Amino acid sequence: MKVLGLITVGILGILLLFASKDFPGWADPESPASLHVSPHYITEALEETSVPNIVTSVLADYRGFDTMFETAVIFTAGIAVIIILRQVRKKEEKWMVEKEVEYLQPDIIIQTLSRLLVPFIQIFALYVVTHGHYSPGGGFQGGVILGASFILLGISYNLKMILNRMSEKRSILLGNAGIVIYAGIGVLCLVLGANFLDYSILSSILPGYSSLEARSLGILGIEIGVAITVMAIMVAIYANLSSNGKYDRSSIKTLKERRRGGGKPSGSYRFRHDQHSNEGGKSPPGSGNFL
Repeated sequence: MKVLGLITVGILGILLLFASKDFPGWADPESPASLHVSPHYITEALEETSVPNIVTSVLADYRGFDTMFETAVIFTAGIAVIIILRQVRKKEEKWMVEKEVEYLQPDIIIQTLSRLLVPFIQIFALYVVTHGHYSPGGGFQGGVILGASFILLGISYNLKMILNRMSEKRSILLGNAGIVIYAGIGVLCLVLGANFLDYSILSSILPGYSSLEARSLGILGIEIGVAITVMAIMVAIYANLSSNGKYDRSSIKTLKERRRGGGKPSGSYRFRHDQHSNEGGKSPPGSGNFL
Protein backbone atom coordinates (compact mmCIF):
# COMPACT_ATOMS: atom_id res chain seq x y z
CA MET A 1 0.00 0.00 0.00
CA LYS A 2 2.86 2.39 0.82
CA VAL A 3 4.52 1.63 -2.50
CA LEU A 4 1.27 2.29 -4.35
CA GLY A 5 0.86 5.60 -2.54
CA LEU A 6 4.44 6.59 -3.34
CA ILE A 7 3.95 5.78 -7.02
CA THR A 8 0.71 7.78 -7.13
CA VAL A 9 2.30 10.81 -5.49
CA GLY A 10 5.28 10.56 -7.84
CA ILE A 11 3.08 10.48 -10.95
CA LEU A 12 1.01 13.43 -9.75
CA GLY A 13 4.18 15.36 -8.94
CA ILE A 14 5.54 14.81 -12.43
CA LEU A 15 2.25 15.93 -14.00
CA LEU A 16 2.22 19.10 -11.88
CA LEU A 17 5.80 19.91 -12.80
CA PHE A 18 4.99 19.35 -16.48
CA ALA A 19 1.91 21.62 -16.25
CA SER A 20 3.90 24.37 -14.54
CA LYS A 21 5.60 25.18 -17.84
CA ASP A 22 2.35 26.79 -18.99
CA PHE A 23 2.12 29.08 -15.97
CA PRO A 24 2.97 32.77 -16.46
CA GLY A 25 6.31 33.93 -15.18
CA TRP A 26 6.71 34.89 -11.53
CA ALA A 27 5.44 38.46 -10.96
CA ASP A 28 4.86 38.83 -14.69
CA PRO A 29 3.05 42.17 -15.18
CA GLU A 30 1.61 40.84 -18.45
CA SER A 31 -0.07 37.79 -16.86
CA PRO A 32 -3.91 37.61 -17.09
CA ALA A 33 -4.30 38.14 -13.35
CA SER A 34 -2.17 41.27 -13.43
CA LEU A 35 -3.98 42.67 -16.48
CA HIS A 36 -7.60 42.06 -15.48
CA VAL A 37 -8.35 40.98 -11.89
CA SER A 38 -5.72 42.78 -9.83
CA PRO A 39 -6.24 46.26 -11.33
CA HIS A 40 -9.96 46.04 -10.63
CA TYR A 41 -9.38 45.09 -6.99
CA ILE A 42 -6.81 47.84 -6.51
CA THR A 43 -8.84 50.62 -8.09
CA GLU A 44 -12.42 49.64 -7.24
CA ALA A 45 -12.31 47.75 -3.92
CA LEU A 46 -12.73 50.77 -1.66
CA GLU A 47 -15.54 52.22 -3.75
CA GLU A 48 -17.42 48.91 -4.03
CA THR A 49 -16.95 47.54 -0.49
CA SER A 50 -16.13 50.56 1.71
CA VAL A 51 -13.18 48.56 3.10
CA PRO A 52 -9.76 50.24 2.88
CA ASN A 53 -7.91 46.94 3.36
CA ILE A 54 -7.91 45.37 -0.10
CA VAL A 55 -6.97 41.94 1.24
CA THR A 56 -10.04 41.88 3.50
CA SER A 57 -12.35 43.01 0.71
CA VAL A 58 -11.02 40.30 -1.61
CA LEU A 59 -11.20 37.47 0.93
CA ALA A 60 -14.52 38.37 2.54
CA ASP A 61 -16.41 39.92 -0.38
CA TYR A 62 -15.12 39.12 -3.86
CA ARG A 63 -14.05 35.61 -2.80
CA GLY A 64 -16.60 35.08 -0.04
CA PHE A 65 -17.45 31.54 -1.19
CA ASP A 66 -13.80 30.52 -1.12
CA THR A 67 -13.24 31.90 2.38
CA MET A 68 -16.37 30.19 3.69
CA PHE A 69 -15.13 26.81 2.51
CA GLU A 70 -11.66 27.55 3.90
CA THR A 71 -13.33 28.00 7.27
CA ALA A 72 -15.17 24.71 6.77
CA VAL A 73 -11.85 23.02 5.95
CA ILE A 74 -10.38 24.26 9.25
CA PHE A 75 -13.38 22.88 11.11
CA THR A 76 -13.10 19.57 9.26
CA ALA A 77 -9.40 19.34 10.13
CA GLY A 78 -10.23 19.81 13.81
CA ILE A 79 -12.92 17.12 13.69
CA ALA A 80 -10.46 14.78 11.92
CA VAL A 81 -7.89 15.27 14.69
CA ILE A 82 -10.55 14.48 17.32
CA ILE A 83 -11.73 11.37 15.44
CA ILE A 84 -8.18 10.06 15.00
CA LEU A 85 -6.74 10.82 18.44
CA ARG A 86 -9.68 10.91 20.84
CA GLN A 87 -9.97 7.87 23.09
CA VAL A 88 -13.21 7.79 25.06
CA ARG A 89 -13.21 6.05 28.42
CA LYS A 90 -15.59 3.13 28.77
CA LYS A 91 -18.39 3.49 31.30
CA GLU A 92 -17.26 0.53 33.38
CA GLU A 93 -13.70 1.84 33.64
CA LYS A 94 -12.69 4.16 36.42
CA TRP A 95 -9.73 6.47 36.51
CA MET A 96 -8.19 7.84 39.65
CA VAL A 97 -5.12 9.76 40.76
CA GLU A 98 -2.24 7.67 42.00
CA LYS A 99 -1.38 8.46 45.59
CA GLU A 100 2.32 7.83 45.05
CA VAL A 101 2.71 10.31 42.20
CA GLU A 102 5.14 13.19 42.59
CA TYR A 103 3.35 16.48 42.08
CA LEU A 104 5.13 19.13 40.05
CA GLN A 105 5.18 22.41 41.90
CA PRO A 106 3.62 25.16 39.77
CA ASP A 107 5.74 28.16 38.85
CA ILE A 108 3.84 31.03 40.41
CA ILE A 109 5.72 33.65 38.38
CA ILE A 110 4.84 32.09 35.02
CA GLN A 111 1.26 31.42 36.06
CA THR A 112 0.72 34.92 37.40
CA LEU A 113 2.20 36.56 34.31
CA SER A 114 0.11 34.33 32.06
CA ARG A 115 -3.12 35.22 33.82
CA LEU A 116 -2.22 38.91 33.60
CA LEU A 117 -1.36 38.69 29.91
CA VAL A 118 -4.33 36.63 28.72
CA PRO A 119 -6.94 39.45 29.00
CA PHE A 120 -4.70 41.81 27.02
CA ILE A 121 -4.03 39.11 24.41
CA GLN A 122 -7.75 38.52 23.98
CA ILE A 123 -8.49 42.24 23.73
CA PHE A 124 -5.81 42.54 21.05
CA ALA A 125 -7.36 39.56 19.25
CA LEU A 126 -10.74 41.29 19.20
CA TYR A 127 -9.02 44.41 17.88
CA VAL A 128 -7.42 42.38 15.08
CA VAL A 129 -10.82 40.92 14.13
CA THR A 130 -12.76 44.17 14.17
CA HIS A 131 -9.98 46.35 12.74
CA GLY A 132 -9.18 44.03 9.86
CA HIS A 133 -11.06 46.41 7.59
CA TYR A 134 -8.39 49.07 7.97
CA SER A 135 -5.16 47.25 8.81
CA PRO A 136 -3.64 43.75 8.51
CA GLY A 137 -5.87 41.37 10.42
CA GLY A 138 -9.23 39.69 10.21
CA GLY A 139 -11.00 36.57 11.41
CA PHE A 140 -8.24 34.04 10.79
CA GLN A 141 -5.54 36.08 12.51
CA GLY A 142 -7.77 37.15 15.40
CA GLY A 143 -9.02 33.59 15.90
CA VAL A 144 -5.46 32.28 16.09
CA ILE A 145 -4.59 34.88 18.74
CA LEU A 146 -7.70 34.02 20.75
CA GLY A 147 -6.85 30.33 20.58
CA ALA A 148 -3.27 31.06 21.60
CA SER A 149 -4.50 32.82 24.75
CA PHE A 150 -6.17 29.58 25.89
CA ILE A 151 -3.13 27.52 24.94
CA LEU A 152 -0.95 29.84 27.02
CA LEU A 153 -3.05 28.93 30.06
CA GLY A 154 -2.63 25.25 29.24
CA ILE A 155 1.14 25.57 28.98
CA SER A 156 1.57 27.62 32.15
CA TYR A 157 -0.94 25.59 34.20
CA ASN A 158 -2.21 22.30 32.73
CA LEU A 159 -4.77 20.97 30.33
CA LYS A 160 -7.65 21.00 32.79
CA MET A 161 -7.24 24.77 33.09
CA ILE A 162 -8.33 24.97 29.44
CA LEU A 163 -11.00 22.28 29.64
CA ASN A 164 -12.67 23.95 32.61
CA ARG A 165 -13.21 26.97 30.35
CA MET A 166 -13.37 25.44 26.88
CA SER A 167 -14.55 21.84 27.05
CA GLU A 168 -14.50 19.52 24.08
CA LYS A 169 -18.24 19.85 23.58
CA ARG A 170 -18.06 23.63 23.76
CA SER A 171 -15.21 23.74 21.26
CA ILE A 172 -17.17 21.69 18.75
CA LEU A 173 -20.31 23.77 19.27
CA LEU A 174 -18.40 27.03 18.81
CA GLY A 175 -16.69 25.65 15.71
CA ASN A 176 -20.11 24.91 14.25
CA ALA A 177 -21.47 28.26 15.39
CA GLY A 178 -18.80 30.18 13.49
CA ILE A 179 -19.65 28.45 10.23
CA VAL A 180 -23.38 28.91 10.87
CA ILE A 181 -22.82 32.64 11.38
CA TYR A 182 -20.91 32.86 8.09
CA ALA A 183 -23.39 30.82 6.06
CA GLY A 184 -26.34 32.38 7.89
CA ILE A 185 -25.40 35.86 6.68
CA GLY A 186 -25.31 34.48 3.15
CA VAL A 187 -28.70 32.81 3.57
CA LEU A 188 -30.12 36.04 4.98
CA CYS A 189 -29.02 37.80 1.80
CA LEU A 190 -30.87 35.17 -0.22
CA VAL A 191 -34.01 35.59 1.88
CA LEU A 192 -33.91 39.34 1.32
CA GLY A 193 -33.83 38.79 -2.44
CA ALA A 194 -30.15 39.18 -3.32
CA ASN A 195 -27.37 36.75 -4.18
CA PHE A 196 -25.65 34.63 -1.58
CA LEU A 197 -23.22 36.82 0.46
CA ASP A 198 -24.35 39.97 -1.37
CA TYR A 199 -24.12 42.11 1.74
CA SER A 200 -25.50 45.28 0.15
CA ILE A 201 -29.06 43.98 0.57
CA LEU A 202 -28.60 44.07 4.34
CA SER A 203 -29.21 47.81 4.20
CA SER A 204 -32.92 47.00 3.97
CA ILE A 205 -32.89 45.72 7.57
CA LEU A 206 -30.24 48.12 8.90
CA PRO A 207 -31.87 51.54 9.28
CA GLY A 208 -29.54 54.43 8.61
CA TYR A 209 -26.99 52.40 6.67
CA SER A 210 -26.42 52.66 2.94
CA SER A 211 -25.87 49.60 0.78
CA LEU A 212 -22.16 50.36 0.72
CA GLU A 213 -21.94 50.55 4.51
CA ALA A 214 -23.99 47.37 4.77
CA ARG A 215 -21.36 45.55 2.73
CA SER A 216 -18.73 46.59 5.26
CA LEU A 217 -20.88 45.39 8.18
CA GLY A 218 -21.57 42.10 6.42
CA ILE A 219 -17.84 41.52 6.06
CA LEU A 220 -17.38 42.21 9.77
CA GLY A 221 -20.06 39.65 10.59
CA ILE A 222 -18.41 36.83 8.67
CA GLU A 223 -15.00 37.77 10.10
CA ILE A 224 -16.46 37.23 13.58
CA GLY A 225 -17.75 33.82 12.50
CA VAL A 226 -14.35 32.85 11.13
CA ALA A 227 -12.61 33.96 14.33
CA ILE A 228 -14.94 31.85 16.50
CA THR A 229 -14.34 28.72 14.42
CA VAL A 230 -10.56 29.16 14.26
CA MET A 231 -10.31 29.78 18.02
CA ALA A 232 -12.43 26.75 18.94
CA ILE A 233 -10.63 24.38 16.59
CA MET A 234 -7.20 25.52 17.77
CA VAL A 235 -8.16 24.72 21.36
CA ALA A 236 -9.62 21.33 20.40
CA ILE A 237 -6.54 20.35 18.39
CA TYR A 238 -4.18 21.40 21.19
CA ALA A 239 -6.17 19.47 23.81
CA ASN A 240 -6.02 16.26 21.78
CA LEU A 241 -2.41 16.57 20.65
CA SER A 242 -1.07 17.44 24.11
CA SER A 243 -2.86 14.51 25.78
CA ASN A 244 -2.79 11.98 22.91
CA GLY A 245 -6.57 12.08 23.06
CA LYS A 246 -6.64 10.48 26.51
CA TYR A 247 -8.55 13.01 28.56
CA ASP A 248 -11.99 12.72 30.04
CA ARG A 249 -14.30 15.43 31.29
CA SER A 250 -15.47 13.40 34.27
CA SER A 251 -11.88 12.91 35.36
CA ILE A 252 -11.37 16.66 35.22
CA LYS A 253 -14.32 17.18 37.52
CA THR A 254 -13.00 14.57 39.93
CA LEU A 255 -9.66 16.34 40.15
CA LYS A 256 -11.39 19.65 40.80
CA GLU A 257 -13.40 18.07 43.61
CA ARG A 258 -10.24 16.58 45.11
CA ARG A 259 -8.53 19.95 45.03
CA ARG A 260 -11.48 21.62 46.74
CA GLY A 261 -11.42 18.87 49.33
CA GLY A 262 -7.94 19.88 50.47
CA GLY A 263 -5.90 17.55 48.28
CA LYS A 264 -2.46 18.23 46.95
CA PRO A 265 -1.87 21.30 44.77
CA SER A 266 -2.66 21.10 41.10
CA GLY A 267 0.17 20.12 38.80
CA SER A 268 0.97 17.19 36.58
CA TYR A 269 -1.30 14.28 37.40
CA ARG A 270 -0.71 10.63 36.60
CA PHE A 271 -3.70 8.42 35.99
CA ARG A 272 -4.03 4.68 36.39
CA HIS A 273 -6.78 2.16 35.86
CA ASP A 274 -8.71 1.29 39.00
CA GLN A 275 -7.55 -2.12 40.24
CA HIS A 276 -11.04 -2.93 41.52
CA SER A 277 -12.65 -2.48 38.08
CA ASN A 278 -10.01 -4.51 36.26
CA GLU A 279 -9.36 -8.03 37.53
CA GLY A 280 -6.08 -8.25 35.65
CA GLY A 281 -4.82 -5.11 37.36
CA LYS A 282 -3.25 -3.82 34.15
CA SER A 283 -3.13 -0.16 33.32
CA PRO A 284 -4.57 0.83 29.95
CA PRO A 285 -2.05 1.63 27.22
CA GLY A 286 -0.92 5.21 27.04
CA SER A 287 -1.77 6.10 30.65
CA GLY A 288 0.76 8.61 31.94
CA ASN A 289 1.22 12.26 32.66
CA PHE A 290 -1.90 14.30 32.11
CA LEU A 291 -0.68 17.79 31.29
